[in-house]
Amino acid sequence: MDPSHPTLVDPITLTRDLVRCPSVTPEDKGALGVLQKTLEGLGFVCSRLVFSAEDTPDIDNLYARIGSGGPHFCFAGHSDVVPIGDADAWSADPFAGEIRDGHMIGRGAVDMKGAIAAFVAATSRFIAKPKPFKGSISLLITGDEEGPAINGTVKILQWLKDQGETIDHCLVGEPTNVARLGDMVKTGRRGSLNGHLTVVGVQGHVAYPDRADNPIPPLLEILRIMMETTLDKGNDHFQPSNMEIISVDVGNSATNIIPGQASARFNIRFNDEHTGASLTEWLNTLCDDIMAPRQGRYDLDIKVSGEAFVTPPGDFTRLIEQAIVKKCGHAPEFSTSGGTSDARFIKDLCPVAEFGLIGATMHKVDERVAVQDIIDLSDIYGLILEEYFTP
Repeated sequence: MDPSHPTLVDPITLTRDLVRCPSVTPEDKGALGVLQKTLEGLGFVCSRLVFSAEDTPDIDNLYARIGSGGPHFCFAGHSDVVPIGDADAWSADPFAGEIRDGHMIGRGAVDMKGAIAAFVAATSRFIAKPKPFKGSISLLITGDEEGPAINGTVKILQWLKDQGETIDHCLVGEPTNVARLGDMVKTGRRGSLNGHLTVVGVQGHVAYPDRADNPIPPLLEILRIMMETTLDKGNDHFQPSNMEIISVDVGNSATNIIPGQASARFNIRFNDEHTGASLTEWLNTLCDDIMAPRQGRYDLDIKVSGEAFVTPPGDFTRLIEQAIVKKCGHAPEFSTSGGTSDARFIKDLCPVAEFGLIGATMHKVDERVAVQDIIDLSDIYGLILEEYFTP
């Protein structure tokens, strides 16, 4: 394989071009077109994949690959961004990509258009080298990561399976670093369970409680036990699991009515000592035990958006660590902290890790990234490619 590469890609220019596309989920607004044109100019074969599902918007995605053999290294990420919030609170147009004091300001600059541009710039340099490499490099870019994540990475992976494509290793460009570039690599994520519990009682007058059944006390009792239960103490790869109550609702504006129902919403972030199924069983048993003596009725709706996973230390994680040390002069922490990402889907296909920019301003007003960090990140990705494809 010896494709022609007329120019190398400048990661700063590409980041700015992507930021200028206001691709707030589920809109693309030209972001994938910018990326596709750049990649096709480098010799990539691109596939635009539009997926839909009932009651969800159509989502535009992009899969691009150069090479046909193995090993196959994939960069994964998302071109969609969260809303800007209060436009008047921004010090610059959130979709202009203005550079000020060495930083680019813009929605998605950190999460994660800067990393996507670094993917492409690193790859352009790598494949332009005189000696051809043996293997394949791909980019898997979804427009649905910040949304419900229904018509994005999950369906791209199924499409790849249907095409008979395999990926050997994947690096996701999420903004993993805390304070400086190279301080953290995510090698796993905790799982996430969302619960909506409704306890049904009998509405009545507060002066005649014998004629009613107040649903609030049993709801509070269930929530108390949930909060007082130590799910685990963590392990070598994960921090302890935690449950947080995020809403308690009765919907009662009167002072003389016992409400007919009360509900609560909660989230559990769990490590690999649990599964969504095991936690669901525990929650149902708890509710049964509390409600049975009251002969009461409840409804528990549970949705598991991702299971806990970890990529164990090995050749792949060492390769990433060595590239960071070579460029930054310090070793990263390997962590499974934080929220979920599309790595939770990719882990079923191949070993996956996450490494990108500094995440301090992601989703905030005046999201910004140091221009030098984008350049340095591109260099790190380049070092990873060089080592990965070294015979």
